[in-house]
Amino acid sequence: MKPRAVRRIRFGAAAGDFLNRRSCGLLVALAVLTAMPLAQGSETSAVSQFRKEIEPILISYCYDCHGDGLARGNVAFDELKTDEALLDHELWLKVLKNVRANIMPPEKKARPNDEERERLEQWIKVSAFGLDLQNPDPGRVTVRRLNRVEYRNTVRDLTGVDFRVELEFPPDDSGHGFDNIADVLTLPPMLLEKYFEAAKSIVARAVPDAPGGRNYERFFGKAPAATAEARRAHAREVLGNFARRAFRRPVDDKTLDRLTALAESIYSQPGKTYEAGVSQAMVAVLASPRFLFREEGTEQVNKPNEHPQVDEYALASRLSYFLWSTMPDEELFRLAAEGSLRKNLSAQVKRMLADRRSEALTRNFAGQWLHTRDIENIPIEERAVLAREDGPNTDRERNRRRFRELRDKPEETLTPEEKEELGRLRAAFRTAGQPRVEMTGELRRAMRQETERTFEYILKEDRSLLELLDSDYTFLNERLARHYGIENVTGNEMRRVILPADSPRGGVLGQGTILAVTSNPTRTSPVKRGVFILENILGLPPPPPPPDIPPLEDAARNTGGRTPTLREVLAVHREQPLCSSCHNRMDPLGLAFENFNAMGMWRDQEYGQPIDAAGKLVTGAAFSNVRELKRILVTQHQLDFYAALTEKLMTYALGRGVEYYDVETVDQIVARMVKADGRPSALLMGIVESAPFQKTRNLNAPKTAETPRPVQQRAQARTTP
Repeated sequence: MKPRAVRRIRFGAAAGDFLNRRSCGLLVALAVLTAMPLAQGSETSAVSQFRKEIEPILISYCYDCHGDGLARGNVAFDELKTDEALLDHELWLKVLKNVRANIMPPEKKARPNDEERERLEQWIKVSAFGLDLQNPDPGRVTVRRLNRVEYRNTVRDLTGVDFRVELEFPPDDSGHGFDNIADVLTLPPMLLEKYFEAAKSIVARAVPDAPGGRNYERFFGKAPAATAEARRAHAREVLGNFARRAFRRPVDDKTLDRLTALAESIYSQPGKTYEAGVSQAMVAVLASPRFLFREEGTEQVNKPNEHPQVDEYALASRLSYFLWSTMPDEELFRLAAEGSLRKNLSAQVKRMLADRRSEALTRNFAGQWLHTRDIENIPIEERAVLAREDGPNTDRERNRRRFRELRDKPEETLTPEEKEELGRLRAAFRTAGQPRVEMTGELRRAMRQETERTFEYILKEDRSLLELLDSDYTFLNERLARHYGIENVTGNEMRRVILPADSPRGGVLGQGTILAVTSNPTRTSPVKRGVFILENILGLPPPPPPPDIPPLEDAARNTGGRTPTLREVLAVHREQPLCSSCHNRMDPLGLAFENFNAMGMWRDQEYGQPIDAAGKLVTGAAFSNVRELKRILVTQHQLDFYAALTEKLMTYALGRGVEYYDVETVDQIVARMVKADGRPSALLMGIVESAPFQKTRNLNAPKTAETPRPVQQRAQARTTP
C-alpha cells in the first residue's frame, strides 16, 4: 500500500497534467472568462476547496477501497480528473448518505471525526451541489394532472357524483413509488376522449336538464327571469361559480364569456331548456385542461434571482391535494381570496387533519409507502407456506411413495392390511390438502386496517413517528388477533390493543401487511424484506441486481441433499462476488424477520430446524432477534428514518422525486423533527412551509444543471429473488 503522502502527490500530479493539457488554450480562455456566468466561478472555487480541504479526508479514510487502483462500487476518487467528474451530483449524494448512515467507511475502518464529517457535508451541499442556503431552489415543477383518486374525489366534492374511475380510466403510472408524480401523469389521446365522455356522464347525473329537476338549488339557485339579458347574467353567475371551484381559482372574463355564449347557443335553440344549455357549458368545464391539470400562478418577486412564491390559490390546491387528495373547500378558497392563507397555515393544517377527508393521506400516502394497498390482492399459497413449518419432509415423501405404490397395484391383489393402509394415506393427504389458515378477504382487510389505523393514530395524536418502528400497541380485531396468536380480543371492531411485554409485533414492520407483501407466494423473502427496510425505512435503496444472476434456489443444490433454510441458501448465494456487497446489507435485515412466515404468523422452525434471526448490520450493530433489531433502528438510525420518511412524504406532496438540491430542505425538516421528538406535526409543517412547497423555480435565476435521471415506471412484477 502506498504512503498517503505519495497518494497525495499522485492525485495532485494527475490534476496538474489535466491543467497543463488545457494551457494551450490559455489565450482563448482569457478572452472567454469575462463572459462566463457566476456559476463557473463558483465551480472553480469548489474544485479548489476540494483539493485543499476535502481530498485529505478522502485520502485518509476512503482510498483503501476507492483509490490507488481500487474502485469498489465503481467509485475511484483519484480518477476524478475533470471538474465535471469531480462535481457529479449523483456521486456526492451517495457519499453524503453513506457517510451519514455509517455505511462508509466500513466497520473496523477508521472513520472521520465530527469536524471532518461536517466539513465534508458542507462542501458537498454548498460547493459540489452549489446550493444557495438563503434562497433554496424549489425545484422543477411539471404541471400535474389529477390522478384517478384525485379525479374521483374532486368530482364528488364539486358535483356530488361518485364516479367510478377504476371502471372508466386506465390505472395511473407510478414514479418514485407513488401514482401522483407529475412526470408520469401524461395525457394520451385515448384518455382525453375518456375524460370528455366522463364529463358528459357526470353532468348528466348531477345537473338537471329541465326546471324542477334534482339538485334545481345546488347549481342554479333561484330561477332566472324570462328576458334574454337576465338569463345571460344568471348563466354567467352560475357558470362563474362552478368554473371557479372546478379550476380552483378565479375565472377570467374571456373564459366566462365563452362559457356563457356556449350555454346561450344551446338553450336559445327551439325545444332546448335553459338548464340543458348551462349543463353543456359545465361539460366543457370538466373536459377542460384547467380542470384536469392543476394550474398554478405565482406572486411577484422583488429581486431578479429570487424564486417566486406560488399564489394563494395554488397554495390552497397544493395543501388540499396533499392532505385530502381533493379540491380546496370553501374556507381555503375564502382565505386564498383574502390573501391570508399563508398567515393561517398552521391552523388550517390542524383543521384539515381533523377533517375525515384526511383519511386520504393515510390511504394514499401510507398505502403506497407501506404497500398496504397491495395486501388485498397479493397472491399467497397458504398450503405451501405452512408446509415449510411441518418439520422434516422425509416422512411425507416416504408416505407419498408408499401411496403411489399401493394405488398402482390391482385392487384384487391388495391384502386387507394394504387396503386399510391405502385408505389411511388417502385420508391423510386429503386432510393435508386443506390449509389450516386461509388468507380470506376479511383477514386481509383487517391487516390493511391495522397498518392504516396505526399510521392514522400517530398522525392524529401527534405521537412520535418512531412508534411506527417500535411500540407496545397495535390495532386488532378478533380475527386478526387469533391469526397472530394474541388472546383476549373479541369482536369485529378494530381497536387499540396493548401488546404483551415480549411481543415482537409493535411497529409496522411486525404487521401482516408488510410481512405478506414482502414475501413470495409460497415462502418468505428475506431479500424483499431487507430491500423494503433499506428503501422505505432507512432511505438507502440498494442498486438493482446485475444481469444473469442465478436463481436463489440454485444455491440449495450445495447443501447436501436436504431441504435448507433460507438463511443457509442466502449464505451460499452471498459467496458469489457479484452478490455479496448488496446482500451483506439486505440479508441481515430480512433474516431478522424470518420468525414471521409469508402470512405474518409467528413460527419457531422451518423444515424442522430452529430459525436463527440473529445478525449484524454493515454498520457493526449486532442483534439476536427482531425485537433487538427494532431497538437498533430506533436508537441508532432515527436520523436515517426521519430523512427517509421526509423524502417519501415530500415526494408525495410535491409530485416529483427528491433531488440533490433538496438536501438542505430535508436536513432542516429532520432537525425540526429531532427538536420536536419526532412528532408528525413537525414533519407536516416542515414540508408545508418549505421552499419546494411554497415556491416555484425562477427560470431566469442561475442554477446548477440537473443530473438527468429516469423516472421509475410501473412497479416491477413480483419475482423470486
